[in-house]
Amino acid sequence: MVSTEYERRIAARFTTFDQDGNGSIDREDFSAAAKALLTEFGVPARSDKGQALYAGAEAFWQGMAGIADRDGDQRITREEFVSGAVKRLRDNPDRFAEIARPFLHAALAVAGSGGDGRAGVADAARVLRVLHVPADQAEAIAAALDTDGDGTIGEPDIVPAFARYFTVPE
Repeated sequence: MVSTEYERRIAARFTTFDQDGNGSIDREDFSAAAKALLTEFGVPARSDKGQALYAGAEAFWQGMAGIADRDGDQRITREEFVSGAVKRLRDNPDRFAEIARPFLHAALAVAGSGGDGRAGVADAARVLRVLHVPADQAEAIAAALDTDGDGTIGEPDIVPAFARYFTVPE
């Protein structure tokens, strides 16, 4: 795959993070995602799970800004996102996984009901829909994440898949 095709695919991922659709990614997009997930699953913001989700969102924002916010204005433009992903993450998708891990861990805890850090496939699809993934895609993605077929998705399933999706190795 040529670099321009890779860049096009990465640019398409930008909209997943731009929760408010204003053309840039900022701290508020990550907070909005956390708030929407808490609302969807009826989890209070001041609960341990709620606080962990907000902390994970902040850590994710800080990591993303450190990688992609080239001009330090606390906003990541589409161009910065593509450049950050292409130049810094393509060769090291594990780095992206590590900055996303706290948020993903907390999101699974919010969505899961068993207290074991795992969420059912249907609840994982709800998470994806809240994050603006179209319903038909959310269902298919969640089902594919259940690699062992046990009906649940855990951190070992979602973190590497998330990194692959957003870094799109050639």
